[in-house]
Amino acid sequence: MTVAAGTIEVMVERIPGGVPIHSWVDRLIREAEERGEFDNLRGAGKPLPGIDKPWDEDWWIKQKIREEEVPPDVLLPPALQLRREVAALPETVRDLPDEETVRAWVSEVNERVAQWIRAPSGPVLPVAPAPVEKIVAQWRAERANVRPPHVEPGAPDTTSPVSGRPSEAPRGSEPRTEPAAGPANAETSAPARVRWWQFWRRRNTGKPAGGNT
Repeated sequence: MTVAAGTIEVMVERIPGGVPIHSWVDRLIREAEERGEFDNLRGAGKPLPGIDKPWDEDWWIKQKIREEEVPPDVLLPPALQLRREVAALPETVRDLPDEETVRAWVSEVNERVAQWIRAPSGPVLPVAPAPVEKIVAQWRAERANVRPPHVEPGAPDTTSPVSGRPSEAPRGSEPRTEPAAGPANAETSAPARVRWWQFWRRRNTGKPAGGNT
């Protein structure tokens, strides 16, 4: 194996005629050991993980799921994923800013439900579209229950124009100014890692790979 210009080129030497396969493999392993290719391997000199536990033929699958931080719902059939997503819509849209965005979100989920109904995959289970008007009505009711803080008549307005919450009292003679709303600090918000199972989810349910809906 050689490494050049950022690429890995694998060269496989042919087995000489008349040499038993096991002898040839032993020779390749011995030569690799002499080159140090087995030095400092992960877990070298340590006991095998789970060696004291009962044998599980699916141990490597479970280990991969833990390492990749795969959420449990990704392993569900597409129909169950959609049913859970529809059931969670009232909670999902609770913090959306306006009714138009809520309707667009619910419509996007219903479109994926319709696509699955037209071409189902996995176990065929009943999946009903989300009730758009019911979810919108619930969103309106929850927004209406959020009341602004009580202000006495004639009192100065200390409500922040950005957050809608009372601002802190100014210190000294310097009036406090509320920072303008903007994107999150680039230093504290790193882009989320897109994992392999997110592309698998998109293929099966149409859900975007980099987001949660």
